[in-house]
Amino acid sequence: MGMVSVEVAALGSASCVAAARARARGFLDGLVPATAPEAADTVLLVVSELVTNALRHGGGTFTLDLTAQADGVEVAVHDRSSWLPRMRTPDLDGGAGGFGWPMVNRLARATAVVRREGGGKTVSALLAR
Repeated sequence: MGMVSVEVAALGSASCVAAARARARGFLDGLVPATAPEAADTVLLVVSELVTNALRHGGGTFTLDLTAQADGVEVAVHDRSSWLPRMRTPDLDGGAGGFGWPMVNRLARATAVVRREGGGKTVSALLAR
């Protein structure tokens, strides 16, 4: 099976997360064979998390790439920051977060963080289809 990609580039705002999810939903809806409903929900959750992290910690702009493979979907988010995601103890008392990256790592078959030659990084997750 060939790979199919779609890109969404946006300047940071809360509506960007919803727009990225909507584009991801459209991408998933167009796949043949169809993605299982639970797998599609997981892809949308990971898109939300990685895009939100790019907006908060990655310089406010991002590009989202979705690539379909025979047995999986790769979600890749590119941003301008050289800061890499890290595991940390979640903040149970306030709004400092710490839940997302561990969650993405638990949901994904594999994750990767690659520094981009021109600056910034790509954070990707391979998910079941």
